[in-house]
Amino acid sequence: MEVTEDVIIVGAGIAGLTTSLGHYRQGIRSLVLESSDSLRITGFALLTWTNPWKALDAVGIGDSLRQRHELLRGNVTSSTISRLQTSKMSFVAKGKHGEHEVRCLRRKLLLEALANELPNGTIRYSSKVVSIEESGYFKLIHLADGNIIKTKVLIGCDGVNSVVAKWLGFKKPAFTGRSGFRGCANFNTKHDFEPMLMQFFGHGVRFGAMPCDDKCIYWFFTRRPSNQEKELEDKPELMRQYVMSKLGNIPEQVRAVIENTELDAFLSSPLRYWHPWELLWGNISKGNVCVAGDALHPMTPDLGQGGCSALEDGVVLAGCLGEALSEIKQKSGIEPEEEYKEIEMGLKKYANERRWRSFDLIAIAYFVGFIQEGNGKIISFLRDKFFAPVLADLQLKRADFDCGKII
Repeated sequence: MEVTEDVIIVGAGIAGLTTSLGHYRQGIRSLVLESSDSLRITGFALLTWTNPWKALDAVGIGDSLRQRHELLRGNVTSSTISRLQTSKMSFVAKGKHGEHEVRCLRRKLLLEALANELPNGTIRYSSKVVSIEESGYFKLIHLADGNIIKTKVLIGCDGVNSVVAKWLGFKKPAFTGRSGFRGCANFNTKHDFEPMLMQFFGHGVRFGAMPCDDKCIYWFFTRRPSNQEKELEDKPELMRQYVMSKLGNIPEQVRAVIENTELDAFLSSPLRYWHPWELLWGNISKGNVCVAGDALHPMTPDLGQGGCSALEDGVVLAGCLGEALSEIKQKSGIEPEEEYKEIEMGLKKYANERRWRSFDLIAIAYFVGFIQEGNGKIISFLRDKFFAPVLADLQLKRADFDCGKII
């Protein structure tokens, strides 16, 4: 069966739902195709800097999420070898775009907040895209269940293994050689952690922990595993033992966070990214097709900007495409070719706005990760003595960004 839609978004993740909600705020209907049978809430939490909160405000859900997540006051880094503090930075500061705002946001609450604002029927679950076909000024979206959807606009927000990005000509993301472990520790009573981002480095390990609220601590751990260690990724009990064994000399209070994490709250994955130069000559948009989120800029987590920039993408894309569709609506009797060109121009504008921002974030994230997980004596000395405050400052400066309004 073939149906026709104006705007199709592939993927009900952060970028896809933000884009759809941005369209809805402008009176534009979109259909979101999600391959899973429900919202994909894995990942537990994400560090949200100043820039994503501006995006959340732009789509109208910032205040409701602020009420449920603690404001972090600063960043403290320490050595897992000496246990000495190597840098401390306050988030209570003002940047070019206003006061800084940093919180640890539960992914489940974020996705539910986005989805709940959308009209019923906007998200179509169990809808896996298997191929894309040209049909004049339209695209035909072939689904695994045999259905075909005809659309004027196709937006790929379908992650690092994006079908849409592949259609645009992008290669598969490269493996960094590093793996990431994440988890959430939920306490029955209020924990006594200060509202700070705590980070620890040493012996090739990067570990961090921060409170989401007064009963939840989110943590992450990254390193370059051996072939034997890679086999632990599907074994939570062994995964916990492995992480515990690599934490080094850190405070017992922080170590207890890992011990108090339930086994079903452990998650591991290989860290993948695009070489940043691929964005310089790659097609972020082509005709009436574009990509956003991890389908556009898969990056290492070292800046904490993956999900944050996906929120930015959604707002910028909704604004650029909304402007183009508004122009089309004002022209009565517009020809299909002219309509196609208006859409193409809107998506090109979005691509131009996001290309260098994405390039910058991918490159800086990779550089920061290389320094943070360096294991040699020289690089460890330089990191602990000189680079630690510089790296922390890089994170704050990249967060000092305003993606703008939708309307």
